[in-house]
Amino acid sequence: MTITEFLQPGSWFDQGAGPRYVQLRRRLEEAIKTGILPPNSSLPPEREIAEITDLSRVTVRKAMQELVQQGAIEQRQGSGSFVRETTARVEVSLSYLNSFTEDMQQRGYETTSKWLERGIFLPTEEELAVLGLGAEDSVARIYRLREAGGQPMALERAALPLSILPNPLEVTTSLYATLDQLGTRPVRAVQKISAVNLEAREAKLLGVAEGTAGLKIQRLSYLEDGRVAELTLSLYRGDAYDFVAELRLST
Repeated sequence: MTITEFLQPGSWFDQGAGPRYVQLRRRLEEAIKTGILPPNSSLPPEREIAEITDLSRVTVRKAMQELVQQGAIEQRQGSGSFVRETTARVEVSLSYLNSFTEDMQQRGYETTSKWLERGIFLPTEEELAVLGLGAEDSVARIYRLREAGGQPMALERAALPLSILPNPLEVTTSLYATLDQLGTRPVRAVQKISAVNLEAREAKLLGVAEGTAGLKIQRLSYLEDGRVAELTLSLYRGDAYDFVAELRLST
């Protein structure tokens, strides 16, 4: 079945079934799910969809915008709208203090990084307060795009006292592997997870549309003696991760 045949309104549109743009969005989602619109295929122009469905251009545009925000399609300037390549979802446990590299390797993914920042810097006010630094102290900071299986997965920015990581250039793959060698690997952490809509720069780095749903995770980790070892802020693609925690009955 062609997309033109699939979008004929007689088979799916119902005057009493809710907003028109929602019905159209669902129909396009179904076309993507069933393979009528496979990954990387182009969608008909908005004008053509409006003619096929007998809906207004405004209705079609609103449906398309929602699909862009969901990350189902992407709009390429001068080329049109295309179905995004689907990303395999990764299930990550919140019960263990692992690095990104360790999590991905356990699931059979090869990891790579693109460095966005790495060096010794003057700390921000937040880093001063959280890491317990003095006014004259500097901070080791690394910021990188994390990839697994060739796909961009997360943006990870970590800040550590120089007593924990004296030379951030030593970090080549796993931060925790480097800290393990230095004898300063954290043993526990507190994480805060929030839902966000990715801004333009972060979305571009992660290969999704601006406004796409993401997960922001702030991690504060500690050494065995109670010292703060690391402040990390990560942005994860919302379409790539499921975070799982085991819960037990409180006694």
